[in-house]
Amino acid sequence: MILGVHHPAVSVPDMDRALEFYCGLLGFEEVMSAGWPSGVQPMDDAMALEDSACRVAMVKKGNSCIELFEFTAESTQGATPDRPVSKRGITHIALGVSDFGEEYEKLKAAGVPFNGEPNGEAPGRWVYGRDPFGNVLELLEHDPDNASALDWGS
Repeated sequence: MILGVHHPAVSVPDMDRALEFYCGLLGFEEVMSAGWPSGVQPMDDAMALEDSACRVAMVKKGNSCIELFEFTAESTQGATPDRPVSKRGITHIALGVSDFGEEYEKLKAAGVPFNGEPNGEAPGRWVYGRDPFGNVLELLEHDPDNASALDWGS
């Protein structure tokens, strides 16, 4: 039986910078790190890549995780940092927040680029921004009465 979503995975060009952002700024905790060198055929097969050398970290906050991959092989191609959310594939990661205004102002002051001003009204505000690599993050105010509400343990 499927229980729910455990984690999305994000490919980043700089693991140290990614950990600084996701752990240092957003408050996630690194709970796992691993990696493999070039030439590990089972990992190449699993990733459907050739020469898939990689660093991996799992970061966790509350009851959710994000997995970060830094592929270090020469064949790694970067994504366009302003990739539109209309492209097929994962379009964004939504982060539930308890104090929308405080988190928005904190991230804005830290230089996180937002696509525009926040939308909606309390308790249902949201805004899209980007991590240092152009991946889209949504700050989503927790509305416990919404049909898609999750139990944040509050």
